[in-house]
Amino acid sequence: MTATDLHGPVLHWYDAHARDLPWRRPEASPWSVLVSELMLQQTPVTRVLPVHAAWLERWPTPADLAAEPVGEAVRAWGRLGYPRRALRLHAAAVAIVDRHGGEVPDDHADLLALPGVGDYTAAAVASFAFGQRHVVLDTNVRRVLARAVSGTELAPVSVTRAERDLAAGLLPDDAPTAATWAVAVMELGALVCTAARPACETCPLRDRCAWRLAGHPAHDGPPRRGQAWQGTDRQCRGRLMAVLREAEGAVDKRRLDATWPDAGQRERCLASLVADGLAVATGPTTYALP
Repeated sequence: MTATDLHGPVLHWYDAHARDLPWRRPEASPWSVLVSELMLQQTPVTRVLPVHAAWLERWPTPADLAAEPVGEAVRAWGRLGYPRRALRLHAAAVAIVDRHGGEVPDDHADLLALPGVGDYTAAAVASFAFGQRHVVLDTNVRRVLARAVSGTELAPVSVTRAERDLAAGLLPDDAPTAATWAVAVMELGALVCTAARPACETCPLRDRCAWRLAGHPAHDGPPRRGQAWQGTDRQCRGRLMAVLREAEGAVDKRRLDATWPDAGQRERCLASLVADGLAVATGPTTYALP
């Protein structure tokens, strides 16, 4: 199977089935794309949509966000989870103002140099905001390529050189088409070639997918465990952050103590929030957002 065997079916499917998402619209700014990419990390689209809209209404440019205290970014992040992403986005906005005159850079290396921007995000913004030709490997893309081309149910836990080489070999030569291909494969993985219940009967690659043609062999690597939540430090940190976000100013520690019964775990989590820059001690017994 050649790369062109995949391009036509996937691109035609995307033309007919792509979701209308604000960061994909022609009028979307590169800043909108960058904000969406940070928000979508480990967070479903349905949860991101209202926060992304509110964020862009309040801070339509990087300069608007950079001018605000970082604590406001954390507060506006709400319950998206992994709030350190808010710190990174604020730091990226400051860097964009300081280094690039307030405009999201279109150069891949400049994007990669921004705080909180890794290989995937730099390639995604360069592709989706500027129509460039880059390998964009998120979880959905990796799963589609693993199944359709490599014949395995799941991709490796971490991105491998072989995966990058495979994805690079599948990129259309034309930059705009390559950018559309990147988002089309991602959308196929999100809507059809899902992890738990893939809808193979509606997949545009159903007649040429190596995994389907092999009879859907089960994953034979280490078991994939879902992330626990109940009783974890993540849940405890979330409770503490909710109190800090909802307060107008500093919070007395007694209010924080009331959020979690395990004192040792609570103290450890509060200390970690301070260490991560998500909370600051404003007095001997008071805390606030940074």
